[in-house]
Amino acid sequence: MTDSKGRVFSGARPTGRQHLGNYLGAIRNYVALQDDYDCVYCIVDLHALTTLEDTSKLRAWTYEMALDWLAAGIDPEERDTILFVQSHVPQVTELHTLLSMVTPLGRLTRLPTFKEKVRQQPENVNYGLVGYPVLMAADINPLQGRHGARRRRSSAPPGVHAGYRPPLQPPLRRRADRAAGQVHRHSQGTGARR
Repeated sequence: MTDSKGRVFSGARPTGRQHLGNYLGAIRNYVALQDDYDCVYCIVDLHALTTLEDTSKLRAWTYEMALDWLAAGIDPEERDTILFVQSHVPQVTELHTLLSMVTPLGRLTRLPTFKEKVRQQPENVNYGLVGYPVLMAADINPLQGRHGARRRRSSAPPGVHAGYRPPLQPPLRRRADRAAGQVHRHSQGTGARR
């Protein structure tokens, strides 16, 4: 990753096979952004567990998603793009656990995104739905470091709000830092897509 570019972070859930809509809606933008940004793309398989009732194909969908992204032009070797599978990075789940310990449950259950998911799947309300924003913060925070001595604003893919953060990311970061010292670096923003 170079110091001259902004950073883009985006993740997608492997909840089925990739199709033309995935390509037109996100993948081609991911590929194009590599020319102007340091890109970090994540296959968020742990997030997929929050809504999948049948997980028998999750491993295959994760593998196929990575192959499809690489075939479309995401290029870790030539463009210094980072592509990773969420469950393959133990630090994500470790940070998720730490952040979960300092996150008020009441705040999580009041989030509009949680309430919407409960309406969409009332028969499958699980901790993953409640803790989804905490896991998002664990995905994003370690990847937003300082570049040199100054902070730099990250960017988001077209169609995603620049500087978007999960609603609890800044408060969680502050709570975790107060509870355990600085557990990760701080940045001004990031792009995220789920």
